[in-house]
Amino acid sequence: MEVAITKMSSKGQVVIPAEMREDIQEGEKLIIIQNNGQLIMKKANKLEEDLKDDLEFARRTEEAFRRIEKGEGIKMDFDEFIDEMKKW
Repeated sequence: MEVAITKMSSKGQVVIPAEMREDIQEGEKLIIIQNNGQLIMKKANKLEEDLKDDLEFARRTEEAFRRIEKGEGIKMDFDEFIDEMKKW
């Protein structure tokens, strides 16, 4: 999983970092899903294949944020975290 930070312009434009857009062609359609403060961006041609996985990821992420807000978060060291992420 890659992570990057970008910002939105006054015109609502968002720049996708170069290293994350290598397989996106100019003019290709992208879908943005908003879910409780989260934004998920997908290539439109991959929506059908991966929609269930994306919705499940969004649901699990929201569930995790709720647990953390209640003080029910799980603490783990870095290696445990990486092992857990590999399961996804």
